[in-house]
Amino acid sequence: MIDAAKVLGKTLVASPERRQEADADVDVVRRVQAGEVAAFDVLIGKYRERVYGIIYNMTSNREDAADLTQDTFIKAFQSIQRFGGQSSFFTWLYRIAVNSTLSHLRKSRLRSFFSLDTLHADEPVAKDVVEALTDKTGVDRDTYVRELQEKLNDAMLKLSIKHRTVVTLFEIDGLSHQEIAEVMECSVGTVRSRLHYAKQLLQAELQPYIRR
Repeated sequence: MIDAAKVLGKTLVASPERRQEADADVDVVRRVQAGEVAAFDVLIGKYRERVYGIIYNMTSNREDAADLTQDTFIKAFQSIQRFGGQSSFFTWLYRIAVNSTLSHLRKSRLRSFFSLDTLHADEPVAKDVVEALTDKTGVDRDTYVRELQEKLNDAMLKLSIKHRTVVTLFEIDGLSHQEIAEVMECSVGTVRSRLHYAKQLLQAELQPYIRR
């Protein structure tokens, strides 16, 4: 009999590395809460690039991503005393970033979302998306990704903001289902449902292109 917990473990729980990372972050957070303000720079240095990446893939705008990243850390610092460790600092910070970005997207009615313009053959970014959407063999991956980018962008625009956000957190940033649920403040089942729906729509939209 197949052990479902083992099969699903990768997507339902954080990895041991993430748990170790979370413990280290709590130590730094406690220092900040105790008045060692400069210790917050450790968290900024550790997560700035990752926060910027997720926001950029949500907005497709570098200036907006830079501004929202700065805003995320300002909000996190202002709220640091309210962090009680119920979730990891990582997911707590990402929740602030995602909520700030979703608010920005709603206010500006920005529709451009998904970008693969930094994708290269030796990078794992969005690899699962690319591989899931193509049944081709013997095609240079860089060439194929460039061709796919425009079609993928168009298809992503047909998803709701929440569905696009879940796809980005999972495919681009590699968060587990549980971590995404904490960031989006929804159930794991909702995360899985949104991912399933989004991938079905993307595959349907790109079917004529990938089977040419």
